[in-house]
Amino acid sequence: MRAVATIGRWSARHSWLAIVVWVAFVSLALAGLAVTGTKSLWNGSVGESARGYDLMNAHGVWPPSVEYGYVHSATLRANDPAFRSALTDVEARMQTAFGGQTELRISADRHSAIVVNTPDRVPPSLPSVRASVLEAAQAHPQVTIGEAGAFTAGDARDRAGNRDLHRAELLSIPVTLFVLLFAFGSVVAALVPLVLALTAVAAAFGLLGPISQVFPVDDGVKVIVLLVGMAVGVDYALFYVVRSREERSHGRASHEALERTARTSGRTVLVSGTTVMIAIAGLFVIRSNVFNAIASGTIAVVACAVAGSLTVLPAILELLGPRLDRGRIPFLPHLRADGAGSPFWSAVVDRVLRRPLLSIVLGTGLLLVLAVPAFSLHVSKPSGETLSSQSNPVFATLDTIRNEFPSTAAPAMIVAVGPPNEQPAALRAIARLERLAVARGIGHAPFTLTTSTDGTAASVEIPLTGAGNNTASRQAISVLRHELIPATLGRLSGVETAVTGASAEDADFTQQMRAGLPYVIAFVLAFAFLLLLFAFRSLVVPIKAIVLNLLSVGAAYGVLVLVFQHHWAEGLLGFQSNGTIISWLPLFLFVILFGLSMDYHVFILSRVREGVDLGMSNDAAVRHGISVTAGVVTSAALVMVGVFSLFGTISSLELKQAGVGLAAAVLIDATIVRAVLLPASMKLLGDWNWYLPRSLRDHLPHGRLHTT
Repeated sequence: MRAVATIGRWSARHSWLAIVVWVAFVSLALAGLAVTGTKSLWNGSVGESARGYDLMNAHGVWPPSVEYGYVHSATLRANDPAFRSALTDVEARMQTAFGGQTELRISADRHSAIVVNTPDRVPPSLPSVRASVLEAAQAHPQVTIGEAGAFTAGDARDRAGNRDLHRAELLSIPVTLFVLLFAFGSVVAALVPLVLALTAVAAAFGLLGPISQVFPVDDGVKVIVLLVGMAVGVDYALFYVVRSREERSHGRASHEALERTARTSGRTVLVSGTTVMIAIAGLFVIRSNVFNAIASGTIAVVACAVAGSLTVLPAILELLGPRLDRGRIPFLPHLRADGAGSPFWSAVVDRVLRRPLLSIVLGTGLLLVLAVPAFSLHVSKPSGETLSSQSNPVFATLDTIRNEFPSTAAPAMIVAVGPPNEQPAALRAIARLERLAVARGIGHAPFTLTTSTDGTAASVEIPLTGAGNNTASRQAISVLRHELIPATLGRLSGVETAVTGASAEDADFTQQMRAGLPYVIAFVLAFAFLLLLFAFRSLVVPIKAIVLNLLSVGAAYGVLVLVFQHHWAEGLLGFQSNGTIISWLPLFLFVILFGLSMDYHVFILSRVREGVDLGMSNDAAVRHGISVTAGVVTSAALVMVGVFSLFGTISSLELKQAGVGLAAAVLIDATIVRAVLLPASMKLLGDWNWYLPRSLRDHLPHGRLHTT
């Protein structure tokens, strides 16, 4: 770890050059984005559903997309003149906008009808088209009119994603600056971590261009990169700036203060960031396009934040010197520059250390109670509609149509590929498959059949029973794959089949995630254990860190279930619960939270270990280490909670769930775990905290974070 101190020393002595190098790096990263562009992830399917999409692409048997015009009246029926007039008006407007062919369908109670349009062109402004259809309601006040479909839903989803990213960009800066002003009490000191975080995020966005050529990304990944980058970038800079101010307050010259900071907080940042990146790398084990994109983008932004903290940050602090504290805001509470412990947290730690066993029982009990709901956690892969707010009128209309017209439900798509001479037999088998699906109650007519021009492939859409991502839909996929297709298409020689579609994606994605979960957990825990063993030369520290972090994650899962699988928070957060958690989220939260929890753990324990090496008793070192770092940890946690809470205000349901889970976990970790369970456990263990068997002591490299 001497390289960290060497880099910090070089940066402080060549300040302007270090800044130029950093600016050049950020500029080159952005230039890379301009050259390569961003390759979008069009589909995140795995397994048989991914194979089905590949077959459909290769043979051109995608079914046509449709748009729906919806007409409803509580009093009129479809055969009433006023209702028919409205339906004719809607049909004409959709025909004018989309061209193509239309079909009318009437609901069972005849109070609703839909115009099913198969477009042959896509208008340049889909919101204008939808508005034109909705304007028909003015001429027909006795009916309710709506419009939705594949194109308008996709357009609304894209607009929502762009709006989310813009909103997150705008709000993350003032939220972060507000917390930093309270942390430092001065404008200049608050701006330094913010500038580092923003430039790290900018560099990561630039790197997303080349990265996306290997791991395509979507707008959700961009939002995650922005908010995680802001959180960790500010965290690492905060650790560094606070320690440098403390060293200068002790009378050390700027060069000496920064060198000591590099040897302590610089190493802490490196180990913390490395732990986060190792944890996130566990997502690659799943071998999913969705996880690959999230992992690559998040690792890139964490790496940029670490690199900026170790290289350009010492240069900025050297140039500012005492001017770092300029722009002091009178009467604003802030962290003391001399690193003196917070009176509040010192009092909390003193009480915990006086009753360590009681503190552990109460703290652990609270976390276990919060974790209990996690045992009822249910997951589903996000459909197109869950990617945007359920209150969006386009998706609200689409939900209404699917509820009233089962034939518009999310379909399973069965694709069959074989020799041309088998086409007649394949078409007969498909017809029998359709009849069996209706007879078994898993599908609803009419079905859409699409054949290739060369007669080698065909696909059929079977609208499924259920909401597309619930138990009934998954059961329907299982029946199709394991019973109906083997009894029909499966009997034909040389015919390859696959079942795909949203429900099949859900089943395949969830299965692959569950299969890979034990390997991800083993990967993350093993590497975190080895890293902390090397950093602290203790066998107990990594074991205890893993246990405490698992408690945090379990409690966060419980909060997630309480909020999103039930209905009480719907009005508060603006969503509609479907009783499930987005399937990629539990695993994503595990790796992110495990990594972020290590930030605080490493930062606190490095100060505790410094106290031990300076001759303090274990209790005194624990009291001192936690007291002097509590204010910093609290400020860093507030930045993370504030930034992650922005997720909860945007329209994407999956990102909303991610934000609540991350914010809850960081808050729990920075309070109950770090202020109660950590000091209490260290008090009870005493000198055993630093136990290392002789067999390891003689062979383990010296890589401690602390310095005397």
